[in-house]
Amino acid sequence: MGKMTIQQMVIQLAGGMGTSIQIFMVTLVFSLPLGLIVAFGRMSKNRFLQSVVKVYISIMRGTPLMLQLMVVYFGPYYLFGLKLGNGYRIWAAMIGFVINYAAYFAEIYRSGIQSMPAGQYEAAKILGYSRFQTFFKIILPQVIKRILPSVTNEVITLVKDTSLAFTLSVAEMFSMAKSLASSQTSMMPFVAAGLFYYIFNLIVAVAMEWLEKKLDYYR
Repeated sequence: MGKMTIQQMVIQLAGGMGTSIQIFMVTLVFSLPLGLIVAFGRMSKNRFLQSVVKVYISIMRGTPLMLQLMVVYFGPYYLFGLKLGNGYRIWAAMIGFVINYAAYFAEIYRSGIQSMPAGQYEAAKILGYSRFQTFFKIILPQVIKRILPSVTNEVITLVKDTSLAFTLSVAEMFSMAKSLASSQTSMMPFVAAGLFYYIFNLIVAVAMEWLEKKLDYYR
């Protein structure tokens, strides 16, 4: 392969960035609500459910994400003999990211929910709110405000973690940069990829800061 221009490199990296953004968006859309469900299980009075969820969170937080991605991808074949083909790579990456980040978000939700004063629940009960109404109309909006800085940190980490999809040979941006750097014998693809990640993270940080300001009325 001949030498590529900077513009050609950027165009190829942009294609990989599209895959990275896809993994990022799918992970956020599914892991945030799943994390809330997991948090409920973690706080459940049912000891068995609570224990199962605690083990799940412990495994997700205690083992490398790269290893989890490989288990999700190779697991169906080695456990059930299923051959899912190359198309499963991107799905395996998304599933792996969702179940990993749901565990982290669950602990963030739990800390936020448990930090709420008992008086909030008592006042809502006096006003005639059901437990469902109390949580979703009174508690959750305040919890979101409290946990937003922690969620922001995880979201920024997620942007960088999307590069781990290269483990499954998913053609995201880091994979593209590594391939281009090898074929072009140049560090420029890595520099360009670094700028892409930085700009992506900057956009995420600005968006989360805007959201924090919008929620200031919960103070």
